[in-house]
Order: sequence, then structure tokens, then C-alpha cells
Amino acid sequence: MTARIFKPARTAMQSGVAKTKRWILEHELAEPRRVEPLMGWTSSADMRQQVRLFFDTKEEAIAYATREGLAYRVEEPKKAAPRVMAYADNFRSNIPEPWTH
Repeated sequence: MTARIFKPARTAMQSGVAKTKRWILEHELAEPRRVEPLMGWTSSADMRQQVRLFFDTKEEAIAYATREGLAYRVEEPKKAAPRVMAYADNFRSNIPEPWTH
């Protein structure tokens, strides 16, 4: 079973960087989830999928995985897209180059 080490991305409802600075180690599924026939709930007998460990740095997460003998893969965070200017920025008085048609 492998562990996944990653840095979470912002949610769609989030404009700040809260909860995106720490690295997370979570275990991948050892067996597929199954639907309980009576109630329709999704369940699994794998208890490791419920555990998420948080680390301040990627190196700490890797050190933990190697110390515990876990196979792991690291997913590097993607670069943020360049910030788009707001429409009101076209009319600022301190822009370096005047806006023209």
C-alpha cells in the first residue's frame, strides 16, 4: 500500500491561502469501497483511509514515511495562474502605463 504526500489546493470558495500551507500524508485505498445493500451507504474495511497526517514541510512527511516503512509518492503543488487584473484597475491613477484604446 502506498501513501500520497501532497500540498492541498485552495477550494473553489476560498480566496486566501488558509489550509494550503501544510503537507498532507494520506494512505491510498487498499481495497475498493463497497455499497451496503440495505441502506446504500458506502463503506470499507480499510481503516487507514480515514487517517490524514499533517506536516509543516515536505521533508518531514517523507522522513515519517521512510521511518514507518511506507511506500510513498510525492505530488508537487502546481503553480498558481497569473493574477488577472480587475476592471477597476484600468482607471487607477498610479498605473505605470496609461490605458488607451
